[in-house]
Amino acid sequence: MPAYAVIGGQWGDEGKGKVIDYLAGQSDCVVRYAGGNNAGHTVVNERGEFQLHLVPSGICWPGVTGIIGNGVVVNPHVLLGEISGLEERGIDTSRLFVSDRAHVIMPYHILLDELQEQARGSGAIGTTGQGIGPAYIDKVSRDGIRVGDLLDTAEQLPDRVQAAVDMKNRVITGVYGGEPVDADEILELCRQWGEQLRPMVRPTEQMVQDLLEQGKRVLLEGAQGTLLDVDHGSYPFVTSSSPSIGGAITGLGLDPRSIKGVLGVFKAYSTRVGGGPMPTEMHGQAGEDLREKAHEYGTTTGRARRVGWFDAVAARYSRQINGFTGIVLTRLDILDGMPDVKICVGYRADGKDLDRFPANTTLLERCEPVYEKMPGWMEPTASATRAEQLPANALAYVKRIESLVGCDAQIISTGPSREETIAIEQIIR
Repeated sequence: MPAYAVIGGQWGDEGKGKVIDYLAGQSDCVVRYAGGNNAGHTVVNERGEFQLHLVPSGICWPGVTGIIGNGVVVNPHVLLGEISGLEERGIDTSRLFVSDRAHVIMPYHILLDELQEQARGSGAIGTTGQGIGPAYIDKVSRDGIRVGDLLDTAEQLPDRVQAAVDMKNRVITGVYGGEPVDADEILELCRQWGEQLRPMVRPTEQMVQDLLEQGKRVLLEGAQGTLLDVDHGSYPFVTSSSPSIGGAITGLGLDPRSIKGVLGVFKAYSTRVGGGPMPTEMHGQAGEDLREKAHEYGTTTGRARRVGWFDAVAARYSRQINGFTGIVLTRLDILDGMPDVKICVGYRADGKDLDRFPANTTLLERCEPVYEKMPGWMEPTASATRAEQLPANALAYVKRIESLVGCDAQIISTGPSREETIAIEQIIR
């Protein structure tokens, strides 16, 4: 069986958790491939609401294997707490596994993240402060500690932790004036984490390959969104990993030929957390009203999200980067009751029209959206489960987005729960 990827097409927070939970019922395995606990995926089902940060969003389905791949950076404290919370609510986590190659977020990563963001002052990039960036820095500079290393606390790990702490303390105290961390305390944490994680640590790239060879259905779970990709997003206001399709291949050790479908998830409008340009951002009362109606606050940080109209220029760019074979449109119901709706069909900057998403962030900041206005709909789309239940104007809005993005909608989400879903086309076959 081939693999199917679910990827955020905007700046994250598109509703991937709901989509993955919905599709997990047709899958054998759900695999996270990038990011860390800066991600926040919300799942709503018959058991209630779950806020997931590291555990794959298919965990609530019995018999579905969950895998955290090598491209993820893992905070063991957060992961173990998340597992404990799931088990307390009756969720079986015995089929959850973690890559031995995944890098560990250490306490000094979190401290450095906070100190670095404070030092940026007005130029802060809006990091979540979870230590994600510093952990990826250590991975690339070959100074990181991997999950598999936690299982070997008697041999090389003590010396490696001591060396890492000595180096980090020179930066923490000398550059930022912070308090040093204690190597012995961190080593003891590593010992505790290693013992608790030991039963679930595996060479997950081999697991995924074996599952595919056995004809199992594998769902690849992206975190954040394409416009936050460290290579392809609005740099430097990006995350530290590759949420796009390239990250799925390297973050799992996956043969790219095994991926049959790539599903892009988009909100019916736009949101963004933190700094960075957002051409369609709504200011004033209109933006406040939409934020409150949609309750647009971060799952991980609680920060208010910036909101705006749907940006088809950015969405088309995401489709091109990832090769989307279909899209999912979420939160269509939030636009219910609006007299008219807008779609950004182009940008205008420095007296010139642009129809492509620019790599230059300074240019993107100067871009003014060119809007196409469409009539809204007064009838509700909330909880609809069939396309024919949608008001004509809502369906026209969906069709226009399809045309502009260059990809058909295969799923429309009309509410937070699994049942509030219009499946236009079967995704996983």
